[in-house]
Amino acid sequence: MTARIPYLNARLQGYTSTIFSEMSALAVATGSINLGQGFPDTDGPDLIKRSAIRAIEDGHNQYPPLNGISELRSAIASHHKRHNGLDFDPVTEILVTAGATEAIASCLLSLCETGDEVVMFEPYYDSYAACTAMAGAQRRTVPLRAPDWSFEPEALENAITNRTRLILVNTPHNPTGKVFSLAELQVIADVARRHDLIVVTDEVYEHLVYESPHVSLASLPGMAERTITISSAAKTFSVTGWKVGWACARPELIAAIRSAKQFLTYVNAAPFQYAIAEGLNQCDDYLVEATALLREKRDLLAAGLETAGFKVLPSHGTFFLTTDITPLSDEDGHTFCRELAQRCGVVAIPSSAFYDDKASGWHFVRWMFSKRREVLEEAVERLGRRQ
Repeated sequence: MTARIPYLNARLQGYTSTIFSEMSALAVATGSINLGQGFPDTDGPDLIKRSAIRAIEDGHNQYPPLNGISELRSAIASHHKRHNGLDFDPVTEILVTAGATEAIASCLLSLCETGDEVVMFEPYYDSYAACTAMAGAQRRTVPLRAPDWSFEPEALENAITNRTRLILVNTPHNPTGKVFSLAELQVIADVARRHDLIVVTDEVYEHLVYESPHVSLASLPGMAERTITISSAAKTFSVTGWKVGWACARPELIAAIRSAKQFLTYVNAAPFQYAIAEGLNQCDDYLVEATALLREKRDLLAAGLETAGFKVLPSHGTFFLTTDITPLSDEDGHTFCRELAQRCGVVAIPSSAFYDDKASGWHFVRWMFSKRREVLEEAVERLGRRQ
């Protein structure tokens, strides 16, 4: 339960703090290894860091164009064509944003009327709920069921009403590590087409897939004109502090999103845009190597958690995996995570923070494995000493 803040409007009273702030503060206070908040502890390629420094020294420090610099928009278009088979016009169909979070917020603020409904899969990344509330819309959730995080097509169909405005899809999925299959995406596409809905896809982990291939929903028949494809450089290149993201869609959708975005940040990250453009154009080999390394780290942490007694659920993408704590405790995940920091100096995230139906997520805990190998090994050792 978050504290009520005077003067804050009723829509946001439930969002006065985040589980990430709480658990990261706990990690600092207890000297714990932070396997909660999703940021790596190493930087991305030297090439893009040098490019950012060069852009600053070359004077690219003032407002860039509202849509983003042309070099970055062209690089995004080329990247989508190369990796996802998608064709976007860099002039009219790409908008650079302050990370994927601003892109999602801009979509909801610009496309939803007060009282509209947004369908999303549960568990969901917590900003989806907050952004929906800011837009004056209501969320309706479709459960992803453990252990394979599948959903029932009937549940999706039943979530659609005459007030549904859009479906929000996150694949690869945070917090579960699920990668939606082609068959599942086809179900979503069929529902969207039949009900004439817009689909917003959050694909920030598009390159961090380990077994199942990533498929962009916009590549399916009849979906290019009704899908807004969102991604970011933050996770792809391990530069979460740069906040360079993008939305790609047909011109009329981009025009609507831009109308909201221009009154949020207006523009952002001028020198970093040049660096990300260079990274998208030149770092395909890095992406392959980084993903292979993350797969090894996932397996290292998963094995350590299993040895410590957790039930580890499958993760096929992202930085994250989920465990069921019931073999170890009958406590709720939030209590368990707070006590874990005190007991053995490791912090994770209680998955109940990502659920409306708290009973469905009370016994799950999310772990983040994009840390240096020695950090993960130390965390595993500490977990093994848990009393």
